[in-house]
Amino acid sequence: MFIFLIVLIVALAFEYINGFHDAANAIATVVSTKVLTPRQAILLAAVFNLLGALMGTAVATTVGKGLVDPHIVTMLTVFCALLGAIIWNLFTWWLGLPSSSSHALIGGLAGAGIAKGGLAAIVTDGFVKTSAAIVLSPAAGFVLALAIVLGTSWLLRRRAPFAVDRLFR
Repeated sequence: MFIFLIVLIVALAFEYINGFHDAANAIATVVSTKVLTPRQAILLAAVFNLLGALMGTAVATTVGKGLVDPHIVTMLTVFCALLGAIIWNLFTWWLGLPSSSSHALIGGLAGAGIAKGGLAAIVTDGFVKTSAAIVLSPAAGFVLALAIVLGTSWLLRRRAPFAVDRLFR
């Protein structure tokens, strides 16, 4: 029970660090451009983080069972995975590097699983699917954002920059 309480405290610490780490990345642009006040941006981030948490458990199921053999995972493995993710998040935050807390947790879990059970502990299908999503998601986001920017720029090409800025703020 003592180990469970320690893991629970470390998990809560990870969630706290996840909150200030990811929220800062998410709201930095809208605050620095003065589109939103810091209070409005934090409220917006909190609302969408809550909505994201309520959207289902598919990601949690994949992380919990689809990346590392569940028979290998113990309280100590979870502790090490969380600790690795916390250290990575704090390191990237300290250096001002944008990074994903979810990806840090996946890396921590993979590392802890490999340390406990060797490479055989990795569930290959789940890890390949997750790794592909980690690479393809930003690429798809870039292509979609480029298409939106080009389309919007073309549609608003005859408008004054001030009017366009006011419209999008």
